[in-house]
Amino acid sequence: MGQSEMGLLIRVIRAIRGSIFGPVAFSVEAGGGMLADSKVSAPSNTADCSYLFDVKRRIGKGWAALAASTFLLAVSSCATAAAAGPEFLLSTATLRDVASLLEPIRARLKLPALAVMVIRSNAVVGSGVVGQRKWGVSEPVTLADKWHQGSITKSMTATLAALLVQDGRLHWDTPLGEVFAGRAAAMHPQWRTVTLEQLLSHRGGAPDMAWLEQQHIWGQAWNFGGTPWEARRLLLDQVTAQAPPAKPGSQYIYSNAGYAFAGAMLEEVMKHPWEELITERLFGPLGMASAGFGVPATPRYINQPWGHVFTNGVPSPVAPGPDADNPPAIGPAGTVHCSAPDLARYVGFQLSGARGEPGLLLRPESFSRLHHDPDGDGYALGWNEGRRDWAQGRTLSHTGSNNQWYSNVWLAPERNWACLVLTNIGGDAAFSATDAVVEAMIAQFRP
Repeated sequence: MGQSEMGLLIRVIRAIRGSIFGPVAFSVEAGGGMLADSKVSAPSNTADCSYLFDVKRRIGKGWAALAASTFLLAVSSCATAAAAGPEFLLSTATLRDVASLLEPIRARLKLPALAVMVIRSNAVVGSGVVGQRKWGVSEPVTLADKWHQGSITKSMTATLAALLVQDGRLHWDTPLGEVFAGRAAAMHPQWRTVTLEQLLSHRGGAPDMAWLEQQHIWGQAWNFGGTPWEARRLLLDQVTAQAPPAKPGSQYIYSNAGYAFAGAMLEEVMKHPWEELITERLFGPLGMASAGFGVPATPRYINQPWGHVFTNGVPSPVAPGPDADNPPAIGPAGTVHCSAPDLARYVGFQLSGARGEPGLLLRPESFSRLHHDPDGDGYALGWNEGRRDWAQGRTLSHTGSNNQWYSNVWLAPERNWACLVLTNIGGDAAFSATDAVVEAMIAQFRP
């Protein structure tokens, strides 16, 4: 399939998806773009095609099959969604621009860009975006721009798992050895009984990044040329052939590999790649049309923000491409990108669920399973669970970063309040800046 044919397919898919899921609460203007060097306008379809361009360049020879199956999933989406529109909507009737509060923080900490959205009582009450898509180039960020979400992806994968558990396709205590019966004989015996919930709560004995590097498995994940689905199975086979670093269930180990295994379980049960499943079951119903995978910009273009790292205290842009993100093997742990308004849809959905509100994609008991720490060490399923005085009780929070971007999300269910802060650079300064913005929004938008 040539690029022109792929462009046509993408436009058809997007048209179908729009007809299925209807209008959404936000209406934002698409940002423009320029060539990174010559400043010639980018092709008009570049931003629209970002989702499948990302898939094509990240899975190599398997991209055409994934595009075709994505098309079939779009066509076969349920008629109920077509009639009802998105499953969750946010109002913007009382929206306040807070860009003036962001700029001093961005300038002081030398960030390329900074964005925020504040949600209260199912409405976006504050938003703002400041800075540039690429450091040193005068191309301002917009609210429509897409941001890499890093480990915010984890709660999305856990939510997908909850949807499938709710449908009866598997259970929270379903073990790896049962789902991968054909691979179980090659697994170390301790891996066979590791459950879906243990993997999603980082208690399955799955290794951290240092262990993967020591075993030379991380490098193989980077160099693998097959599809993301195949990459996750390769990672699963390589890790589970050895004894887990810790006895499953005995301790908390933050593990991207564990989330990759959880995603692989969902794939094996449903016989579709995680990227397709989460798009059809979560992003589509929530109206998250901007959601995709990998870094959001197209190589050579500034049609979306670029990621950055600090070099001698100054932001250094990282050119978009396959090497600008984590390998797709750990997609379920951290490769989603989306716009700030679309992330607000997702965060507002989670906030309503944490408050026990009815009529959502997930039942209250499913949200309760996602949002409560099963073992008392502070980590639920994709969320840090805590308590803060300003929240008048419980909080749910998480950060996300691939070291070139940073996302910071906080929910305060008792106050019916949430905040998300995004920047296109990683590191300590990014954490400090996003944390400062959260504090400023708490002060500005008390109920």
